[in-house]
Amino acid sequence: MCGICGEIRLDGAAPDAAAVAAMAGPLRPRGPDAGGSFSQGAVAFGHRRLSILDLSPASQQPMVDPGLGLAIVFNGCIYNFRPLREELRAKGYAFFSDGDTEVILKAYHAWGPACVERFYGMFAFVLWERDSGRILIARDRLGIKPLYYTESGRRLRFASSLPALLAAGDVDTSIDRAALHHYMSFHAVVPAPMTILRGVRKVPPATTITIEPDGTRRERTYWEAVVGERPEDRHMSEADWREAVLATLRKAVERRLVSDVPVGVLLSGGLDSSIVVALLAEAGQRGLKTFSIGFETVGDEVGDEFKYSDVIAERFGTDHHRIRIDSARALPALHGVVAAMSEPMVSHDAIGFYLLSEEVSKHVKVVQSGQGADEIFGGYHWYPPMMQADDAVATYARVFFDRDQAEMAEVLEPGFLADDASRAFVAAHFARPGAPRPIDKALRIDTEIMLVDDPVKRVDNMTMAWGLEARVPFLDHDLVALAGRVPAELKIRDGGKYILKEAGRRVVPAEVIDRPKGYFPVPALKYLRGPFLDLVRDVLSQPAARERGIFRPAYVDRLLAEPEAHMTPLRGSKLWQVALLEFWLQTHKI
Repeated sequence: MCGICGEIRLDGAAPDAAAVAAMAGPLRPRGPDAGGSFSQGAVAFGHRRLSILDLSPASQQPMVDPGLGLAIVFNGCIYNFRPLREELRAKGYAFFSDGDTEVILKAYHAWGPACVERFYGMFAFVLWERDSGRILIARDRLGIKPLYYTESGRRLRFASSLPALLAAGDVDTSIDRAALHHYMSFHAVVPAPMTILRGVRKVPPATTITIEPDGTRRERTYWEAVVGERPEDRHMSEADWREAVLATLRKAVERRLVSDVPVGVLLSGGLDSSIVVALLAEAGQRGLKTFSIGFETVGDEVGDEFKYSDVIAERFGTDHHRIRIDSARALPALHGVVAAMSEPMVSHDAIGFYLLSEEVSKHVKVVQSGQGADEIFGGYHWYPPMMQADDAVATYARVFFDRDQAEMAEVLEPGFLADDASRAFVAAHFARPGAPRPIDKALRIDTEIMLVDDPVKRVDNMTMAWGLEARVPFLDHDLVALAGRVPAELKIRDGGKYILKEAGRRVVPAEVIDRPKGYFPVPALKYLRGPFLDLVRDVLSQPAARERGIFRPAYVDRLLAEPEAHMTPLRGSKLWQVALLEFWLQTHKI
């Protein structure tokens, strides 16, 4: 797990090593253990290392294989690298390291860009062929590992984070109006390749980009989520699906144990992380370190779920750590949270993951997390309305969007208001084949788009801010594919995630399963009061905010007058959403 960056020149000029060094600086938290650089021909690569596999210098990056004429910078983990290495050895390849990076190099030499289809893991990498000058850029199926880039003329720079690109300069930082629309309407989800900045793009998930020395590009999507029942599954009973889900999840959890350092678990006390702990215990893990976080209660909003995480910790004998955070610590940490965001992320739990990761990183370098289960197994409250939807796009917009187009016109100044980009995007995604029913369309867009650019991105940014690698077994692509085949009725029933709950009953105490659905609660950011509200007022009154002029003053004044009266359909604060964008822009000096 690491941070990568680099510059590629397609105009015959030498790459700017100083720019690459400037990008590597902000990536240091992602890879605090070591750094390296490489420059030859048209490329210059930079790398920051978090040592998880093969702790020796043999797996340092950038990695160069002189015999094959290949060089790579890679962020992530290939969980099946050992069986792949044996397969490649049988083909005659010799290895000089014991990690997964070298396996990617040999796999590319053996199978070309299609090698990514053989990988179980999370990854973003850029690979250079010395003799041809060809470049391969790749990102994993579910976009777990990020990769941003910016172009100027025939120069391309890339990095694991957007702030790293800004550090090198020469970036168009004007606001992308369509991306702004998504941020304000599509619940802060800005689909790839867009970012909030016009001059920065991101590689879409499940994508390879091949760049020839003359600048010619080939972009290929190598995997898609398919959601909907299949004729060949008609013989499957509920019991069959339950056993298939548990068996596939068991493999996913075991795959993510590959490590040369201990692996812990972020234990929220909910079903998803509890199943992960149970299956790790079943796999023989003893003394497993688990971590839970809690905030103080605000009004009726309980700020922790320790009573549930304690049940799991006691049942499976984990080395459990309760981490309680009060608002006095949360408020100053917000500046670090926003600085760690590659893109503005409005969800309240970003600060929870940030503070949790700070503490967890003192104990372990790797954790498994329950992220992704709600999206692939239908756990959210907006899914049941999609079961009966006559107009899939209209229903999804009603239950998920933060604002309709009429309110968008009240929010944004005319120069920043785009056409209804969010609704058009959803309509185009829903029109694709492979998800026949409205509920299938909603589950697919949430798996391919919302999941990637909301919870997955948030967890990556907040954990890697402290050099902590988060692995997400629910996003194992075999499990995602299986979940897509499960009949929607078996996912949505009884409050959602029905089939996962039934599978979980085999390994998890019933009191954790049959409980009200919880979230990662951070009440102070949901109900902006006291010093949190003062911070918001300060951010929105800064000269930079007034000069930028994104938001209509009358709308902002209305939110400030009654912050708790203006909530989105997903129960987020509209005021925090407005303030967070400005907070992010100011923090990154945009």
